[in-house]
Amino acid sequence: MQRITYSVADHVAHLRLNRADKLNAFDLTMLRELAEAYTLADDDDDVRCLVVSAEGKAFTAGLDLAEVGPAVASGAALFPPDGVDPLGLHGRRRRKPVVIAIRGYCFTIGIELALACDIRVCSPDASFGQIEINRGIFPFGGGTMRWPTQLGWGNAMRWILTGDRMPANEALRVGLVQELHDDPDARALELAATVASRAPLGVQATLRSAWLTFEEGPEKAAAALLDEARTLMDTDDAAEGLKSFVERREAKFTGT
Repeated sequence: MQRITYSVADHVAHLRLNRADKLNAFDLTMLRELAEAYTLADDDDDVRCLVVSAEGKAFTAGLDLAEVGPAVASGAALFPPDGVDPLGLHGRRRRKPVVIAIRGYCFTIGIELALACDIRVCSPDASFGQIEINRGIFPFGGGTMRWPTQLGWGNAMRWILTGDRMPANEALRVGLVQELHDDPDARALELAATVASRAPLGVQATLRSAWLTFEEGPEKAAAALLDEARTLMDTDDAAEGLKSFVERREAKFTGT
């Protein structure tokens, strides 16, 4: 991979956008490589959590429309059909949580990628823009779905209908990010390390339950709760969790 760097340490896969000379604008190669990195992490049993960050002063200036625009117009797929879709719209769904670290510009697909993640951290100087409306198009990477459902209708329409720039403090207020931090990369890795220390099967079950609520409603999710819980109770990690509680120590989970 050239546009995305990939490393794994202590059960955390770290993916970095690596096109800083173009403000990490996504061309077709970068989109494909990001999906490949997500898939690689999802298939690696040693990986329990992902971190997505970027080289350079900007997270991303958005899509490289000169290349991606014609591809979309022609009906081409942006991600490999047999891998994980980082936007969570098509293809395989990832099993593992993602923490994203944002600094500088985060435009268009950058916001949609962030909203498809689970925990979002940004620097105080970060600047967000769902600016497709200013280019004669609209957010087609999940923004029209996730802005209203995650941030509320009014907050969503205020920004996606105007294409205005959103500062970091407003992003925190409306819930686009969960934390501001002077070093978002370090903080994201810290949060990912905490997630990776928890029971992997329990973490994955939590994601499945939350997604089921979002997609099919709370009744479907409620109906699945006890079956999911019973499955987890029969795992080595559940036994370890109970044992660590009795022994008053930190649990050491294996994902089995």
